[in-house]
Amino acid sequence: MDNAQIIYRYFPSLSEMQKKQMDQLGELYADWNSKINVISRKDIDNFYERHVLHSLGIAKIVSFKPKTKILDVGTGGGFPGIPLAILFPESEFYLIDSIGKKIKVVNAVAESLGLKNVRAEQIRLTASPLSSPLLEERGKRGEAKFHFVISRAVTELPEFQKWMKNKFLPESFNDLSNGILYLRGDGGEGNKIFELKNYFTEEFFETKQVVFIPAS
Repeated sequence: MDNAQIIYRYFPSLSEMQKKQMDQLGELYADWNSKINVISRKDIDNFYERHVLHSLGIAKIVSFKPKTKILDVGTGGGFPGIPLAILFPESEFYLIDSIGKKIKVVNAVAESLGLKNVRAEQIRLTASPLSSPLLEERGKRGEAKFHFVISRAVTELPEFQKWMKNKFLPESFNDLSNGILYLRGDGGEGNKIFELKNYFTEEFFETKQVVFIPAS
């Protein structure tokens, strides 16, 4: 497995706590992956490049300000949400996936890292309002809404946009307006596209993009 040095090269201002958490990620996911297949076997040797750094590509597009609420849809084992939660400890991350065993891994990893800004839940997201017992336990009522929705290409983008309709909060206070930040391979048209090869030099990122779609 590769190591976290690749992260420090592109994000040199991490605190000692953040570096410790980044270092722990590799061990935690290697252990969990031996029990539950949350990461492709062929990718585990390139874990930091293809999962952690790829997730942090979003941080090259926007630096989430404190109290920003972010929904990670189809998070799988916790990507891109977990690495971004390490980077932005004062923002709130809500990670959802339809597969319960993957959410089990997310919660275990977040607990091991001491991440207080991560909540994860098994939910199958559709175009219907997003509500959950977890959100209600935190003193909220009605449909949950967010400043940003993030994801790693869980479905075709037009379909994803339909799911996200009416999922956004009205106030916008980050340098980027509220909306979708979608990690995907090459081929997006329309919308605002950020080529990750402009930020990372590894060959893996030659065809990787972040697509930004303003909230509608």
